[in-house]
Amino acid sequence: MLLRSILLWLVLFVSTGCIAKPRHKVSPVISSNKIVIEAQKRLGKPYKYGAVGPNSYDCSGFVYAVHKSLGITLPRTSLAQSRIRGSKLSRSELSVGDMVFFDTSLKGHVNHTGIYIGNSKFIHASSGKAFSVTISNLNGWYKNKFKWGKHINENK
Repeated sequence: MLLRSILLWLVLFVSTGCIAKPRHKVSPVISSNKIVIEAQKRLGKPYKYGAVGPNSYDCSGFVYAVHKSLGITLPRTSLAQSRIRGSKLSRSELSVGDMVFFDTSLKGHVNHTGIYIGNSKFIHASSGKAFSVTISNLNGWYKNKFKWGKHINENK
């Protein structure tokens, strides 16, 4: 009987989230850039392949949704987003709010995207360790995967 009661309490705790895996906490940055402000509203939302929000996102769905909420139309996929009109920017040319593109599989084509927030950091929907919208460092794991950035006129 005691074992049954303990098991019942354990099931209740797990099913109500009391013993849930702790979420990775990321502190937002202070910015006056409207794209960054909008992007940070989604910090911590879970990653889900093919999702465009509002409860979960994949990488290009995140960038697409952030811009759409500001009335900016972008293509849906990271590869198509990387092909929008404009010059390709190097890491040193990035401005806050610019889109950043990566080849995370090192196969020679863009397959990941995010939004540059300054100080060598970007916000993105990660399918990696964080498995959520998070902030990462361009000088870390993504350093040799960065391809280029893109700036759009509405980025003010």
